[in-house]
Amino acid sequence: MTKASLKARTGLFLFAAAALFAAGPASAEDRHVRIINETDHTMVHFYASNIAAKTWQEDILGDSVVKPGGDVNINIDDGTGHCKYDFKAVFDNGAELIKHSVNVCEISSYRYTE
Repeated sequence: MTKASLKARTGLFLFAAAALFAAGPASAEDRHVRIINETDHTMVHFYASNIAAKTWQEDILGDSVVKPGGDVNINIDDGTGHCKYDFKAVFDNGAELIKHSVNVCEISSYRYTE
């Protein structure tokens, strides 16, 4: 291998390494949260809205439910870059449990208990 080709390969390697470094870690702020239902009632709706939102966003569960003792893994990321979200869970008995300012960049699970 000539010095010129070695220099070109080294340059490409350094460029690729710099690009990867600039991009940062793949999951720098993972916003996936396992919602765990430790109540005696089925969770029928779940909402997560960033703290700057004026209203609750759509029901993340859609047609799904989380039975007592069950859990669901949810990607809370709404594309805004926020880490703090308000959570609202609605249960089959009509109860609503709200938790404000949950930092989804720092937690991997959130438990609902009675």
